Amino acid sequence: MSKVIKYLPELQGEEQLAVAHLITDMTDEQAEQFANVYRQRRKDPTMTLMMALLAFIGISGVHRFYLGQIGMGLAYLITFGFCFIGTIVDLFNYRSLTDTYNENEALQVSTLIRGAFPPSE
Repeated sequence: MSKVIKYLPELQGEEQLAVAHLITDMTDEQAEQFANVYRQRRKDPTMTLMMALLAFIGISGVHRFYLGQIGMGLAYLITFGFCFIGTIVDLFNYRSLTDTYNENEALQVSTLIRGAFPPSE
């Protein structure tokens, strides 16, 4: 847990625990590189919420594009957020949508860093 606090102090809750589990056995160099790459790739739940709220001024699905869900973003855009029902549901689930995205990104970054920076022996 101390590595996550040292390299990614802005993380909280479930995200902090998930990342701590991923970087536990990393070297300091790997953990630092992980933090740099993950910080650039992770998405902020508040930004997801703000983008979901854009549906009420006529731009549905922007939050789905932001989270890399291009197909759902197009579906929301064409159907006005499934007649706003999908958008309203997403307003309640914005945090879990963002957490799922961030968890997948953390796994990808972890795999990338372990391959690119093998531990020195």
